[in-house]
Amino acid sequence: MQPPMGNERPPPPGRPVSAFVPGAAVPPPPFAAGGPFVPPPRQGALLPQPGAAAPPFGAAQPAAMGGYRGPPPSQVPFAAAPPPQRPFTSAPPPQGPFTSAPPSQGPFASAPPPQGPFTSARPSQGPFTSAPPTQAPFAAGPLPQGPFAASAQAPFRPPPSSSLGQPQSPTRGSLPAPNYVRPPPLQSQGFYPGAQPVNPQFPMSRPLDGDEEPVKLLEAYPLNCHPRYFRLTTHAIPASQSLVSRWHLPLGAVVHPLAESPNGEEVPVINFGSAGVIRCRRCRTYINPYATFADAGRKWRCNLCTLLNDVPGEYFCALDASGRRYDTDQRPELSKGTVEFVAPTEYMVRPPMPPSYFFLIDVSVSAVRSGLLEVVAKTIKSCLDELPGFPRTQIGFLTFDSTLHFHNFKSSLSQPQMMVVADLDDVFLPLPDDLLVNLVDSRHVVESFLDSLPNMFHDNVNVESALGPALKAAFMVMSQIGGKLLVFQSTLPSLGIGRLRLRGDDVRAYGTDKEHTLRVPEDPFYKQMAAEFTKNQIAVDIFSFSEKYSDIASLGSLAKYTGGQVYHYPSFQAATHGDKLKHELSRDLTRETAWESVMRIRCGKGVRFTTYHGHFMLRSTDLLALPAVDSDKAFGMQLSLEETLMTTQTVYFQVALLYTSSSGERRIRVHTAAAPVVTDLSEMYRQADTGAIVSLLGRIAVENSLSDKLDSVRQQLQLKLVRSLKEYRNLYVVQHRIGGRLIFPESLRFLPLYILAICKSLALRGGYADVSLDERCAAGFSMMILPVKRLLNFVYPSLYRLDEVLTMEPNKIDTSLKRLPLTMQCLHTGGLYLLDDGFNFIVWLGRMLPPELVSNILGISLANFPDLSKIQLRECDNEFSRNFMKILKNLREKDPSCQQLCRVVRQGEQPREGFLMLSNLVEDQMAATSSYVDWIQQIHRQTQG
Repeated sequence: MQPPMGNERPPPPGRPVSAFVPGAAVPPPPFAAGGPFVPPPRQGALLPQPGAAAPPFGAAQPAAMGGYRGPPPSQVPFAAAPPPQRPFTSAPPPQGPFTSAPPSQGPFASAPPPQGPFTSARPSQGPFTSAPPTQAPFAAGPLPQGPFAASAQAPFRPPPSSSLGQPQSPTRGSLPAPNYVRPPPLQSQGFYPGAQPVNPQFPMSRPLDGDEEPVKLLEAYPLNCHPRYFRLTTHAIPASQSLVSRWHLPLGAVVHPLAESPNGEEVPVINFGSAGVIRCRRCRTYINPYATFADAGRKWRCNLCTLLNDVPGEYFCALDASGRRYDTDQRPELSKGTVEFVAPTEYMVRPPMPPSYFFLIDVSVSAVRSGLLEVVAKTIKSCLDELPGFPRTQIGFLTFDSTLHFHNFKSSLSQPQMMVVADLDDVFLPLPDDLLVNLVDSRHVVESFLDSLPNMFHDNVNVESALGPALKAAFMVMSQIGGKLLVFQSTLPSLGIGRLRLRGDDVRAYGTDKEHTLRVPEDPFYKQMAAEFTKNQIAVDIFSFSEKYSDIASLGSLAKYTGGQVYHYPSFQAATHGDKLKHELSRDLTRETAWESVMRIRCGKGVRFTTYHGHFMLRSTDLLALPAVDSDKAFGMQLSLEETLMTTQTVYFQVALLYTSSSGERRIRVHTAAAPVVTDLSEMYRQADTGAIVSLLGRIAVENSLSDKLDSVRQQLQLKLVRSLKEYRNLYVVQHRIGGRLIFPESLRFLPLYILAICKSLALRGGYADVSLDERCAAGFSMMILPVKRLLNFVYPSLYRLDEVLTMEPNKIDTSLKRLPLTMQCLHTGGLYLLDDGFNFIVWLGRMLPPELVSNILGISLANFPDLSKIQLRECDNEFSRNFMKILKNLREKDPSCQQLCRVVRQGEQPREGFLMLSNLVEDQMAATSSYVDWIQQIHRQTQG
């Protein structure tokens, strides 16, 4: 039986939830969690007792000895309520390997009701009896009478529907306080995969619909750019420093400057011609929809600094009676929040660069044996016709092992010439002019080289890597033009400058003050090289394929400071990872790229962005240098107030990205947005954007992990959440007699789960034994650049059940796929499930899944216990396989930025199942981390203090 989703849709986030009529009673808090809360029991663990000190994040609950026996006598000051009834008495026992023993057997058998002083009694009527609930129109049902009232005494009552314009009633996604509820006894038959939750009347809030872009804001501010480009963590700017100090969550924004346009709309391109780009002469803001005109159209007022500027004669237009230009609707820069300006020559320090690609390829024995060279060579050759910038595109190659191999691609040659430089201490260019060539002129030479590359080093047995000297040589080749450097590294750099040592297995550093040193570059050479690359407009992408430790922390700094990207393929084998590498390398080469870019975000009076997170080099206090940027990269930034008290009612923001297009045109992409200034903290909560908050929190946490212990970073995340919810609780606790209930704003209903998911993410979870150092660092680099939607799916992956939809008509499958909560309770032993985190597909086969279905999908039988890690999924000639492969294809097409690597795992296959599947079930307790239920209870207790 499939468990309920627990994802009741709340009111739209843009609808007021705290507005009230002046003179009326103060409204109740939005999204108050009323009614009793009965969390589902956990096998072998006791729920924490109310009032107890909250354990730190990561502290597992003590194991239960036998069945649940209730609190010890010393902790029960009142008479207990009748024992709860077993929730699974009416259901047939599960079939298969998880079938439980008869009720009378085993340590978890249900015991008869206790006899003696703790028998069922009437609820206490003493001085500690709970007060009756407030009889407001939004009360969520009566409170339980007595501190241990069972859930049956206060059944869930849907709140009455509110009229339009009134505060919204609590939703079923809210979480009542767990501190007045006695947990039901553990039931052994309730803990097999696919079991129903104990109390489905109170579902936990889960983001099963994925990211919710705050498009409702466009109704209030229709001239704003789309939230896909610019998202504030709260679309209500605090009016004072005191409000900022009470907010506790990050105040800032996530910027995705080259995001794909919503609904496929083209970004308007404006060429002002001889008039030049219209900008404020003081703050340099570009003309935008929020600028106003005066003096019969001869002046325009800057909306950021309020300066009155002259309107050029070529741009003049008369005003109507309301002061609006007659041509406003015909001018995109005055009517749309996102536009592109064609930049004149004064915006260029040199002629626009041609798109240039230089490949630095490791040809040591590990690269040859894994099949890396063949996949890379074939992929590059297949992309030659699609490289941006035709016919100006430049291309070059350098291969290396213990020596450097330069390749001459002069157009007059029929075959490339290879020149070897063995002196790693004094690198020089043997032929400076023919190492980076025009692709059109030397196409036949380049293709000849790519055809021969796999065989050229087929017998190579060299195990060394001179990456440092190779980087210096590549810099010498590219420094005059710039472009993109793609590094393919298959082993730890071992020779010459930049050689690295094996430090990934230093277990002694974990848990100490030196733990973070393993996650930062060991050798300053790589950051110094990154600075030189950025200065010369060279972006670096790292493709790492090492079977062992390769120090991604050091190599990744090349991508971090040049606007590049890190791709990690641990234990690469062409048969397994070849398709993934081919897709991701192809996209890297063919996606539209903004070259030699700089980005600046301007703000209105009283605020400014102070801290930036992402892959870039900060050239000045607010100028981000980006040698190359594309639609797959986003940036986070934190906002601060410059004034103690804001004097404006609206704050304006403008993102400007100056770049060279692949066609050689200098352009400026401009995004403009406005947000109101508020004096009410509750309005900041109401306008909060969970997606932007989680995205910014994730980036901050990753950066903090480079200077602190992982445990401390997780504690900081928990502390931010607790302080924020406690502050929100304090807004309503007195007026509405909240008591011991846990409340949180509707806009942040998913925030507790997302923060738990960040703590359990690949970049931050566990310690040395949980995630390899290279994988942890690679995940951290990915989180720093992911757009909001992809980051949310990375920390809280999508889980689907497939066996129920494979028999449907192909055109109905997509709409029938529903996301499931990430808990073992949703995995039925007879089911087929797919988990998608944006980087990997994990296909989970239940132990009782029909063998015929498995054979149809995998193309093999499990009877002979095949090695599932080596299975390559291919479409077979049957309906199940065709539908299954179509599902994978559709999911990949929704996000083409990455190709998910497909892994197959069977229930009970340890430790593979644990590493791949179970570690992604973030709602369950694993190792020393809390389950979702425990986490909510920890948060609840800490907000009561």
